[in-house]
Amino acid sequence: MTDDPRLADATPPALPHENLAIDPGWQHLPRRGTVLAAIEGGLGLALACGFGAGMLSRLADLSSPWLLAPAGALAGAAIGAWFGVRRHRRTLWKLDEEGFGLQRGRWWRTETRVPISRVQHLDLKRGPLERAVGLATLVIHTAGTRMASVSVSGLDGDDAERLRDRLARQLDPEDDAL
Repeated sequence: MTDDPRLADATPPALPHENLAIDPGWQHLPRRGTVLAAIEGGLGLALACGFGAGMLSRLADLSSPWLLAPAGALAGAAIGAWFGVRRHRRTLWKLDEEGFGLQRGRWWRTETRVPISRVQHLDLKRGPLERAVGLATLVIHTAGTRMASVSVSGLDGDDAERLRDRLARQLDPEDDAL
């Protein structure tokens, strides 16, 4: 306990994991998208780890590449799926009067804000797997050269359409371009 009266009512600073979604405007991605996130993460790392393990076994003459490559691919798929699910669960989005916000990560948190004045045009993408589970990817193309677009995959299909329409209306209030 401290004797300083100014510090008596002070609250301790929040830990990084405690303030993930303090603002009530932040929305999580739908849970049904975790399967697709796991597939995407697992496939990417499975190919890389399988190839790397196969090459390592070939170069170091450790074991047969036919044994080590599938083992590496399996380990990579498991680790990649885990990372994909964690990334999906830690992705938040927000739409307000000022623009669109996207927040990703826990340790290395990235927060991207796209002001309405920087939005050039909007795209909705729906691959066959996304359509099967009712998800979509919203792509916000911005003015400028660095990071000229912001892509949010795993959004609910209805939310993605609503976001696209609302951003377009905010961009052009007369509605003559739609």
